[in-house]
Amino acid sequence: MQILFLVPYPTGKAPSQRFRFEQYFDALDKVGYKYRVAPFISEATWRILYLPGHQVRKALGILGGFVRRTAQLLTAGSYDYVFIHREASPIGPPVFEWLLAKVWGKKIIYDFDDAIWIPNTSAANKIVAGVKWHHKVDSICRWAYKVSCGNAYLRDYARQFNPRAVINPTTIDTVHLHNQVRDQAAPGRLIIGWTGTHSTLKYIAQVVPVLAKLEQEFDFEFRVISNQPPELPLRSLVYQPWRKETEIADLLAFHVGLMPLEDDKWAQGKCAFKALQYMSLGEPALVSPVGMNTEVVTDGLNGNICTTPAEWEAALRRLLLDSALRTRMGLAARRTVEQRYSVVANEPNFLALFS
Repeated sequence: MQILFLVPYPTGKAPSQRFRFEQYFDALDKVGYKYRVAPFISEATWRILYLPGHQVRKALGILGGFVRRTAQLLTAGSYDYVFIHREASPIGPPVFEWLLAKVWGKKIIYDFDDAIWIPNTSAANKIVAGVKWHHKVDSICRWAYKVSCGNAYLRDYARQFNPRAVINPTTIDTVHLHNQVRDQAAPGRLIIGWTGTHSTLKYIAQVVPVLAKLEQEFDFEFRVISNQPPELPLRSLVYQPWRKETEIADLLAFHVGLMPLEDDKWAQGKCAFKALQYMSLGEPALVSPVGMNTEVVTDGLNGNICTTPAEWEAALRRLLLDSALRTRMGLAARRTVEQRYSVVANEPNFLALFS
């Protein structure tokens, strides 16, 4: 079997790619499937993509992506399946998808892990927001052989257009990557942590007053791991730049992980990935009751579901005071990931996409 992966970014760079399909490449090798990964963005363009300026180089990088995509159409006939993550091109109508489905007659596996049909403009993407063509998602769903969705909310949307929409959750490699468990009883300063990209830093705002209150009573560090530093009025704040090379070691420093969200249509499409990362390392996850969070976290067992500031404060206070509770919840969190959201548990489901 031959599979062509049409993806936005170079291999090993973007979390959505790494944790949705790149970590299954070994499984494809094991069953004898052949595949090629074709990024739209080159390595050179990726290095400047989220930096300010460089507008000419970015524009040339996008143009180069279109040239490569056009060339890839010429070889698409030799593949049994074309796996498209999010979109074949980041701007404009779904021309490549239409050609692949309607002219080349290819079986498309269409994969997404966010509510990408909803405009979600940030400072980083406002320049291209007007040409993103968000409404192409329903068309690609119709043309696809199968639609691979990160959670039930996304699947229910896709099933309006394609009955072969299935849940393929974002998963954790508990064997080769997230393969350690936090020692909650080890001495040292307690660390409440959050990790994510610049586009989701805004969600931290709702817990800032709670952290400001608690830091008057407890000696803890609020550590933020991201690609951009946040501006928060907290003396406990420590910013740590995200680095792939030290990702697991950095996350293992957390005692507790936070995943606040706003309850809007975009957030309902989130696949609880932050929570899954914390939980896989034996760290209780404190989350907002939005989208998949309530499926992953069982309140009081492997973390807490927090709606009001009082609930955030009470949950954090309990975990700051009780290392045995952190240990118990952390081990339960690890079991949850191993049993339901690990690569090992989901491998048959992923391979079934190509049946």
